[in-house]
Amino acid sequence: MAYVLIRAIQLFAEVLELMLVARALMSWFVRDQYSTLGKIYVAIIRFTEPIVAPCRKALSRLNTGMFDFSVLLALLLIGAVSNILVRIIFMIAY
Repeated sequence: MAYVLIRAIQLFAEVLELMLVARALMSWFVRDQYSTLGKIYVAIIRFTEPIVAPCRKALSRLNTGMFDFSVLLALLLIGAVSNILVRIIFMIAY
């Protein structure tokens, strides 16, 4: 049972990380939000914005100029949180 929960957490984290990378890459290329690719980009933004927005707010205190590192911070946080959750489940189960 613990293995299934650990694998679900890892899979969810991987999907979120892939969506964040897709969001970052697509932001350079998508110009028309009404095209097919633009609609996919908008859907990815809607799904990932609850994760990226708090990171953007936390980084706004640091003056990073024109660079937005909120997606990078979100990637790091997702990796760290999933790693911590897996370790806690592993310690409890075994």
